[in-house]
Amino acid sequence: MKRPQLYLETSVWNFYFADDAPEKREITMRFFDKVKQDEYEIFISDVVIEETGRADDNKKRLLLSIIAEYSPTRLVIDEEVTELAQKYISEGVLPASKIEDAMHAAVATVFEVDALISWNLKHLANFKKMELINAINIKAGYFKRLELITPMEVSDEEV
Repeated sequence: MKRPQLYLETSVWNFYFADDAPEKREITMRFFDKVKQDEYEIFISDVVIEETGRADDNKKRLLLSIIAEYSPTRLVIDEEVTELAQKYISEGVLPASKIEDAMHAAVATVFEVDALISWNLKHLANFKKMELINAINIKAGYFKRLELITPMEVSDEEV
């Protein structure tokens, strides 16, 4: 069976170190354990690296270190990705101030990964946004459904 292909946006990497959110940190660490066991194929883009670069020096070092440890495939942002991200904004699905979130969804769509994994419940990992983004994707000619979910939803959390 083909391993699920998952695009990890920046919040997932951040919650690996989230001392202020121990439950989400624990779920995130269990998710990364499954990544280590080769259950998922993981991806990022330059947007993740750019957002990481805005962290303070210590946090940036930690984030870049963990990204290097897991060595996700880096997807290239091109004009096609940028145009789709702009559609999410122009259609009102995401506010213009959240261009990075739009770019995450667009890169995951264009490269046809199975899911975008995020702890950003307001702009990405929620049912309404998932439906709106997929509606724009279909209008733009991208027919593979993109799941926008949290690490918990992909990690066999049932007892």
